[in-house]
Amino acid sequence: MEFSNKIILITGAGSGIGRVTAHAFAKEGGTVIVADINEKGGNETVKQIEELGGKAMFIKNNVADYEDVEKMHQTIIDKYGHLDVAVNNAGIGGIPSRTHEHGLKNWDQVMAVNATGVFYCMRVQIEQMLKQGGGAIVNTASIAGLRGLPNNLAYVASKHAVVGMTKTAAMEYARHKIRINAICPVFTVTPLFDPEVMEKLSAGLSGKLKKGIPMKRFADPIEMANTILWLCSDKASFVTGHAMPVDGGLTA
Repeated sequence: MEFSNKIILITGAGSGIGRVTAHAFAKEGGTVIVADINEKGGNETVKQIEELGGKAMFIKNNVADYEDVEKMHQTIIDKYGHLDVAVNNAGIGGIPSRTHEHGLKNWDQVMAVNATGVFYCMRVQIEQMLKQGGGAIVNTASIAGLRGLPNNLAYVASKHAVVGMTKTAAMEYARHKIRINAICPVFTVTPLFDPEVMEKLSAGLSGKLKKGIPMKRFADPIEMANTILWLCSDKASFVTGHAMPVDGGLTA
């Protein structure tokens, strides 16, 4: 029960990697704050955790709204007094298109959630962790934060921003016992990336994507969750500023 007595915030925990990570932290004894703009999905995550004997609460939150982000964190501090772990996982994929055809609204939406949302959350989280003497933060980036991905300019830009913010903040606060890392997943089977839906859109696409991954398969969300838990644990006590690929060897 490595995270007993720990308060863990996970944004975007109403589905996918966020939900599975919430389950994993709760299984290890943590009290999980499930945050998501999707109220139905967030409450379902809490219900699942409680049915398994874990501890969780839901807070509806829009990470792209700074006042809402501040309010969420204040609610956590008012109730629990501290925040030990923050997983800034909320994100959107955007609409695929070539750069010269990229919609301005699409750019603004993707950057607001994926990049600005991470900044807003880290800003408040770090302030609290400075007061309490430490903590751990993991930001969900992507392999698209380490390389190019054609027809996904806004997504790629936002995830490169997450990697850059992670490294910069990690250097700034390392001596304050605040560790800040990122994970960079490859294609992971979630509602955001459904291979069956992709096959309907373009026959053979799933096989083509798998072919580029040395392990020849897509990732399971639990593989991302396990990595996040390790980065937030004492086992990773000397790891900070790392953008860790969890990609079956793709970026190798």
